Amino acid sequence: MHSPFVELLGALADVFSQLSAGWYLFGAQAALLHGAARLTADVDVTVDLQGRDPDVLAKALSAAGFQMRVEDIGFTHRTRVLPVLHLATGIAADIVLAGPGLEELFLQRAQPHDIDGIRVPVACAEDMIVMKILAGRPKDVEDVVAIVAARKELKLDLVRSTLRMLEEALDRNDLLRELARAVARVQGAGEGTERPSPGRSGAKKRRQPRRR
Repeated sequence: MHSPFVELLGALADVFSQLSAGWYLFGAQAALLHGAARLTADVDVTVDLQGRDPDVLAKALSAAGFQMRVEDIGFTHRTRVLPVLHLATGIAADIVLAGPGLEELFLQRAQPHDIDGIRVPVACAEDMIVMKILAGRPKDVEDVVAIVAARKELKLDLVRSTLRMLEEALDRNDLLRELARAVARVQGAGEGTERPSPGRSGAKKRRQPRRR
């Protein structure tokens, strides 16, 4: 028997497959898969409808056992977010409609994960770090530190190039600095405390009285 979380992902995967729509998991659940320690019941996914009206997605989700958490479809047109509730599990999900540019890039770099037999495209660790740094909340910063520490094969150059692109596009200069601080925290934790060199004790030396 699948967990409620996996059951929800399977239901979403079926709907997106029917629509031939690319998608990926991001947010806290994806961060957990990449090494972060977070307790959350929410699910966040991005889907590429390839120009189709969100009403098409809403109808397919309703037929698959999802309830719209916001009945006004105009909300989705304005915000590009479709909040739903999976009735069978009671788990809420936010479905983000992918736009051109960054989300298309994340979709291309998403990596398939097998989660209890369900094939789920997940935003890669590098792009999760970018998303978390953009979000900038304290819990997002802690997720960045956890992912950097957990993923030894992390492509930091890819993270830096994406953040540099965003700094130029958004006229910001703090994103690369935030990444550097997170990496420094991980490296500092790995070094640990310095051991005293041979022949020295940890005791403080006595001060010799000054000669007058």
